[in-house]
Amino acid sequence: MSGGAPRVVIDTNVLLDIWVFDDPSARPLRAGIEAGRVRALRSEQCDAEFAEVLARGQFGLDEAARAVLLERWAACSEPVAPPPAAPLSCADPDDQKFLDAAFAAGADLLVTRDKALLQLARRAGALGLRITAAAEAMTYDRLHSHAGSTPAVRPSTNATQCTSTASCPRSEPPSSP
Repeated sequence: MSGGAPRVVIDTNVLLDIWVFDDPSARPLRAGIEAGRVRALRSEQCDAEFAEVLARGQFGLDEAARAVLLERWAACSEPVAPPPAAPLSCADPDDQKFLDAAFAAGADLLVTRDKALLQLARRAGALGLRITAAAEAMTYDRLHSHAGSTPAVRPSTNATQCTSTASCPRSEPPSSP
């Protein structure tokens, strides 16, 4: 793991859990991001997928609500340069962008609910990238490989610091009228 806050790439399903559904299993990750204890990373390809998914009618989000969510995510995450191909290939080509971004950015973790990505966990781990689900991403043993350190990521209810220079709003996800 790199020094400082863990560097994390988050797939679209987990972003939905964080910003749209307020899934309890993703709350510690969201708190870590908002408090700056996790450095969330994103690529243009990952952002494009998130925007496209948010526009789907099943979420009932109007353009203004989608804009708020995308701005919130941008404020709490760092863009990475267009990534080259990762040293691993995902069985689902739609999820390759997350692997590419994680390896290109030197991420410590790729947080996903996608089975095709989770199946690569052992192989990615041998290359220095942990692939894990949101609930597991925030546990001490997943983030620290050496004894005696203190957890870098803990849930917080009052932190507002963000990893970017922009403010990371903590309000609830917007609802469409």
